[in-house]
Amino acid sequence: MVSKGSKIYSILNNKCPRCQDGDFFVSGKAYDFKKFSVMNSSCEKCDLSFEQEPGYYYGAMYVSYAINVALMVTVWVAYLVLFENSLSIWWMVLVSMILGIILAPVTFRLARLTWINFFIKYKGPGAIGLTEKISGK
Repeated sequence: MVSKGSKIYSILNNKCPRCQDGDFFVSGKAYDFKKFSVMNSSCEKCDLSFEQEPGYYYGAMYVSYAINVALMVTVWVAYLVLFENSLSIWWMVLVSMILGIILAPVTFRLARLTWINFFIKYKGPGAIGLTEKISGK
């Protein structure tokens, strides 16, 4: 299990990168199709603004691209190992496209969470100014 304080914890648990207590997305479910892409404007615990600047998440497209390339490479290797070229290559293409579409909400969220975690460090509840916000004092 990934412990609190690591960037992986924040990414996998939909948490604020600074305090890792507040939720990043409004809905905790990636497949809530009405709200899967709706982010909180700021963390309800430490008040970190999730919209750092206009266009901030354009960089998350590169992260999403890397995730999708890794997915396609995984499908390609599985195709070569499991089927040893006994099926048409178009089956591999079709499976990659279907997985890409099905996993789009997950990769969208992972990309945004990964992108913000590149730039925001975990401060924890002992950080100056955060103790009062997190404890509610």
